[in-house]
Amino acid sequence: MFFHVSLDHEILLHPRYFGPQLIKTVRRMLFNEVEGKCIGRYGYVIAVTSIDNIGVGRIQPGRGYVIFPVKYHAIVFRPFKHEVVEAIITQVTRMGIFCKIGPLTCFISRHDLMIQPEDSIRVKIAGLQVDAKEFFAVGTLMDDYLVS
Repeated sequence: MFFHVSLDHEILLHPRYFGPQLIKTVRRMLFNEVEGKCIGRYGYVIAVTSIDNIGVGRIQPGRGYVIFPVKYHAIVFRPFKHEVVEAIITQVTRMGIFCKIGPLTCFISRHDLMIQPEDSIRVKIAGLQVDAKEFFAVGTLMDDYLVS
């Protein structure tokens, strides 16, 4: 499921970027550091929609780097258990099927279906494993209207 959430992030900036384009550089680095990444319990950041505030930078003693706190809004993809989603098959093995649901990897145990890589199917998420940097799902095809 997709959500529009408010998030915080800190940008570590090297002194070579100090100058008239400082704010533009902080914005660009925010996009590069968070878009497409998994942020723990919030899920995968799909896109930064707005930057609300770039705080005052704090200089790191002895290094010269500056840390800028940034508050922003982003669209995130956060899957939930029992959610039905569209998936693209990436790999078929003897153990089961691996598929992608956007940035999320999902495993479906072996089924006697004629499924090949790049096929599109509907999957019900049976379980989720959440790490700090990644989500992994276990899916099922055992429900009404799932195999298309």
